[in-house]
Amino acid sequence: MRTRVRAGRAFAASAIAAATLVAVAGCAPGSTTAAPAPAGDISTEAPTEEITIKIQDETGFPVTDALSEEFTKQYPNVKFEVVRDSFQNLLANTPRLLASADAPDLIRQSTIGTTVKDGLLTNLDPYFDAYGWDKFSAGQLAGGRITEDGVRGEGSLYQFGIGFSVTGIYMNKAIAEQVGITEVPATIDELEADLKKAKDAGVLPIQTGMQDGVGTFVLQALINQYGDKQEFVDWMFNKPGATIETDAALEGATKFQDWAKAGYLPSDVNAINYTTMVSNFTSGQGLFMWDGNWDAGNVETALGKGGAEFFLMPPASDGGKYVAMGAGNTFTIPAKSKNADATAFFLNWIATNDKARQIVVDVTGASPGGDPAQAVPTVEEGSLVAQALDNAAKVAADDGFTDFMANSTAGIYQGSLQPNEQLLLTDKLSPADFLKATQEFYEKDLASQ
Repeated sequence: MRTRVRAGRAFAASAIAAATLVAVAGCAPGSTTAAPAPAGDISTEAPTEEITIKIQDETGFPVTDALSEEFTKQYPNVKFEVVRDSFQNLLANTPRLLASADAPDLIRQSTIGTTVKDGLLTNLDPYFDAYGWDKFSAGQLAGGRITEDGVRGEGSLYQFGIGFSVTGIYMNKAIAEQVGITEVPATIDELEADLKKAKDAGVLPIQTGMQDGVGTFVLQALINQYGDKQEFVDWMFNKPGATIETDAALEGATKFQDWAKAGYLPSDVNAINYTTMVSNFTSGQGLFMWDGNWDAGNVETALGKGGAEFFLMPPASDGGKYVAMGAGNTFTIPAKSKNADATAFFLNWIATNDKARQIVVDVTGASPGGDPAQAVPTVEEGSLVAQALDNAAKVAADDGFTDFMANSTAGIYQGSLQPNEQLLLTDKLSPADFLKATQEFYEKDLASQ
């Protein structure tokens, strides 16, 4: 049974409130949720002195600009200095930035690596207790926890998410109509039939790129649909004995390579980076694009309202549960932050203040996180942002969220996945050898931490 393509999916806030990761009890602008008494030496009081909070963020993540501007309106004594760099540079430079005498107060940090063991991050457990973050969905914070042995998903809290993403597939509806596709695929087999239909009509089926590894979205979306989700999550969270060399991963990697061989990906896929991928798709090059909710606004602006559909990667079999990558855009407070309490207050404000939560949704298309009891920010019916929140609710209802495999170790994205997927897509590396190389790098990277 296939779901019919519509110009826009109706958005029911009550359904999202019941299923999506959303945040703490509502607050009037200029205030935050009342917090329990401070734990230890920390303070949960609003900063009263003149301070500047320094944020080191990723290029292309403008929500921190909008949030800091609104926070300063509500708390004029607090100013912000936001510095941005590419995702790749941040991965490489984060340990140095954290160790610097002039460390930022908040830093975008997708992978923890050895920074906890090296004493470079602030333990957020006291703030968790003081602000009552136990009201949040446990799964929402799980990826930011790590044990002394380096196992993620448990232990103390070190990362806090600003906006909780969901990944899926964007479809250009004009191209879909052109090649005779009238329904969103309900299974991988139906998706493949659509890819073939587009290819036979002379249309590029999948717009993606591997110059900077963004094609990993396609690979992981496939792996997610096969086998045991928890087995894959255990590997991403570095559980002892976990491996990527599984039947599910082999099936996904094989399918990914088969799609490249069939000409479903761009012929110059290894020369296309993330920015070019999105630009190509929004200019009409490609039927489908695997991406996240964060590009909902970009796609809708370029293709117009009703010009695209954002749907979840279909399961392997009809009626199967949804599994999708989704995580908070994680930030940490360096141990050397000069304004740790004020920065934690800012983070709590993001999750609890009505205006801040609306900004997160408007700018990122992501759920704002926090306590599921809090009202959901308003969105335009039928918009891609509304579809993204609807998708997040479906995945949450199926307990189907996974982290991103690129976050499995500090170096695996650039050191293994990116170069080896390039070889996989050009048939220079077999799927089995790709997984073997990935596991070998994974174990070496963990051993070096």
